[in-house]
Amino acid sequence: MTIIFYDIPSTLPGNAWSPNTWKARYCLNFKGIPYRTEWLEYPDIAGHCKKFGIAPTSVNADGSPKYTLPAIHDPSTGVYLADSFAIAEYLEKTYPDTPRLFPGNSAGLQATIDAALHPRSAAFFRSAREIDFGMPLDDVLPKGDEAVTEWAKFRDDLGKVDAWYAKSGGPFLMGSAVSWADFAVAGSLVWMRTVWGKESTEWKDIASWQGGRWKMLFENLTQYETVA
Repeated sequence: MTIIFYDIPSTLPGNAWSPNTWKARYCLNFKGIPYRTEWLEYPDIAGHCKKFGIAPTSVNADGSPKYTLPAIHDPSTGVYLADSFAIAEYLEKTYPDTPRLFPGNSAGLQATIDAALHPRSAAFFRSAREIDFGMPLDDVLPKGDEAVTEWAKFRDDLGKVDAWYAKSGGPFLMGSAVSWADFAVAGSLVWMRTVWGKESTEWKDIASWQGGRWKMLFENLTQYETVA
């Protein structure tokens, strides 16, 4: 049966853009599991999750439950589930005859990759969410010296991830085998490519950093970028 994948729409080419939902979408494409996308606007996410018993993934500043995407519904098991890492673990357990996201039982190790990427990428993503709500790019991103400083910090953060890749001896974090961690890295970057565009100065900067590491990563993952 076909999994229903809940994602956040946009007005950008290809529609899909959210970093966290891309992580789960990469996993579905990689495993070759049939799915279809249902698009939920931001104001509808909480109500949809509550309706189908999808648990909150965190809490808001006021202590109330926070409901986020991605989420899935698997009709073959009846499961509703949110959170990209939880979805990856579920797919790994439920569909054992598909390509492995966590080779060698490496789920715990790979989870640290996503955590390390999150803070700096999240800062840019918050800006991108405002863009999606209709604010001009120039109105929400840092400017002047602050922009230069934040961009340099982001490059340095990616440099730390690049060091992990360098130790793997292959194009992926697990060497020659693509895994969840690669999708976590790509998911944290793909929305920047979508928002700014492949020909933008910003994306060309990222693609050139660390000896072209990120350009090569995306070239290796292109086959998993289908939006079904």
